[in-house]
Amino acid sequence: MAQYLVTGAAGFVGSALVRALLERGERVRGFDNFETGRRENLRDVLSQIDFREADLLDLDAVTSACTGVDYVLHQAAVPSVPKSVADPARSNRVNVDGTVNLLIAARDGKVKRVVYAASSSAYGDTPTLPKREDMMASPISPYAVSKLAGEMYMKSFYRVYGLPTVSLRYFNIFGPRQDPTSQYSAVLAKFITQMLRGERPTIYGDGEQSRDFNYIDNAVAANLLAATAPEAEVAGEMFNIATGHRFSLNETFQLLKPMTGYTGDVDYAPERAGDVKHSLADISRAAQKLNYRPLVDFKQGLERTVAWYRMAESAPQGQFAAKTQSVSRG
Repeated sequence: MAQYLVTGAAGFVGSALVRALLERGERVRGFDNFETGRRENLRDVLSQIDFREADLLDLDAVTSACTGVDYVLHQAAVPSVPKSVADPARSNRVNVDGTVNLLIAARDGKVKRVVYAASSSAYGDTPTLPKREDMMASPISPYAVSKLAGEMYMKSFYRVYGLPTVSLRYFNIFGPRQDPTSQYSAVLAKFITQMLRGERPTIYGDGEQSRDFNYIDNAVAANLLAATAPEAEVAGEMFNIATGHRFSLNETFQLLKPMTGYTGDVDYAPERAGDVKHSLADISRAAQKLNYRPLVDFKQGLERTVAWYRMAESAPQGQFAAKTQSVSRG
């Protein structure tokens, strides 16, 4: 039984990781300051973990959290492209300075490995598809720059200090507990909840922008594989975590209509600054080195996610908001 530290444990991905680790019988320590994560995401498992309410910018708190830990799954971040455009300084402090604090604490605490939640936004809007790990990064938004800086620090701490690290570039993760209420929320959480209510969803741009949407269970599996894969194969490296397939937002809207029972249309609005047009991952390297395979395809993931939000929508007044509060990633 290993000791895992999950940063951002009250967020969307973090809370899913906490549950998966507990199901495997691991010991779990959670770390979150509730800036974007929600206590409700851990309500049913909080008593089963060692939870620390603290900030990544507090080095003493991070050092304490890393003491006695075998593996760190680092999910904590200010996760939104639009939010980073509005406040780049805050994104940089949390995503870069906070990550450096974590690496220092993990190094000093003799942690066996740090797995880092990187982002496909690092590729930017280059036209070449699919995106491969050997392509030059070309980030557009301050968020993308900050996440790429975190990757570079991961590699640096392995090469300079010998701290084994693995970076996972997430491509548009979606699933239950993703927040549909914020202006910065991921598109699928908003689409699904609006369509279930009979409200017209909004697409920013012409709807032909495409994404390699990846269901949450796939991202969880990738983290668990990355934590224990052979060090010689993965340490200091970065891997795409996605499905290897893409769908446009217009296609996604059409897929969701029969699943949600929505019969209306969609509104279109101007494109948002910092958004990329298309994303599609080459996942062959993750398959080879991590033995990663998507467990759930896009349509199956949509069906599971719609079913979860439908259940949450039918809950007594007040429970739906609590169940859906979470941090979104993409």
